[in-house]
Amino acid sequence: MSPRPIDRSPDLRRLRDEGYDVRIKAGYLVMYGVPYVAPGGGIARGVLVDQLQLATDETTSSPADHTMRWAGETPCDRTGQPLGLFCDSPDSVTIDAELTTTHRFSAKPATPDLDYHAKFIRYLRLISAHAEAIDPTITAATFPVIESDDEDSVFVYTDTASSRANITALNARLRSHSIAIVGLGGSGSYILDYLARTEVAEIHLFDGDTFFLHNAYRSPGVPTREQLDAKSLKANYHEARYSGFRRGIVAHPVYLTAANLELLNGMTFVFLAFPGGTAKQVIIERLEELDITFIDVGMDVLQIDGALDGVLRVTTSTPAQRDHVRARHRIPLSDEHDHDEYGQNIQIVELNALNAAMAVIKWKKLIGYYHDAEHEHHSMYTLESDHLLNEDCA
Repeated sequence: MSPRPIDRSPDLRRLRDEGYDVRIKAGYLVMYGVPYVAPGGGIARGVLVDQLQLATDETTSSPADHTMRWAGETPCDRTGQPLGLFCDSPDSVTIDAELTTTHRFSAKPATPDLDYHAKFIRYLRLISAHAEAIDPTITAATFPVIESDDEDSVFVYTDTASSRANITALNARLRSHSIAIVGLGGSGSYILDYLARTEVAEIHLFDGDTFFLHNAYRSPGVPTREQLDAKSLKANYHEARYSGFRRGIVAHPVYLTAANLELLNGMTFVFLAFPGGTAKQVIIERLEELDITFIDVGMDVLQIDGALDGVLRVTTSTPAQRDHVRARHRIPLSDEHDHDEYGQNIQIVELNALNAAMAVIKWKKLIGYYHDAEHEHHSMYTLESDHLLNEDCA
């Protein structure tokens, strides 16, 4: 299937967004999984096939005529009698090695079909209504998983969510980015989870630590026993988890230090998601030298009177505004961590996810994906009061 005519043509995109298994094969538009009553009264599924008329820009023009090809047995009514609505004649056209049509139907509408959505839905209803009379739950809208043949896409499967929400143009703004996530603990792994569902070209993962059982309790997804026993490095573990869904994830199973900071060259944005300290200061200095915008996330969780309280922090540094990082001590750059129970692996997965979401939302504000009224460069969410404080506004 070539996704481009489907993405570019409103009628084809609407068919796909409504959940129908439509594909383009050898110049034909094909709809799989059409329920019908087969001879003898049983329910089966067939295939509607029509020649696809394309304009020069790969968008569809109007259908050539009112006829439709079919692959399957003769559609019948609920009693097993052939449908009298069609001028039914045998028709054998080989579309590819897996699909050959068996019939050609002619059900001329009062007014011509304006587009392929109108034509396919009209034939679908004429055929499947009799199957639905037997089984009201049956439908051709199966929302199939379709592998993408778009060489420009990072996704292994066709992205049907963006077109349904009409945000494909917004998503295109993300494609040119090469993003690094430094630290793949709780917050870092959720940042990855959110970024993996975007069209970002490359996501580089930096972490030299091992993925242990306690990491599974504050990371997205559920690992198998075999995955836990393997004790993979975090970067490799997360790369493998997402490689079946998208391309462009690059594992760097190392800690970033002064000795390997050249690995940050070429990044357009960096998320820092590991505890503060002198190691972070070295990385920040290099990011500033390279004029790379970055976001640092942090959590301070305390146990008070038998319950947890804490603060989530998101600090942004851009080439236009960096002074607040040191002048106002927004990012901890000391190796001292007093009263930090988060470092003791308290299981707070929802706080990790929230911290990551705040950071990714801020990144999308920076690139114009979301509206940004305050242009804050430092945000703090207080758990006890459910209060969000924005500071260091540009």
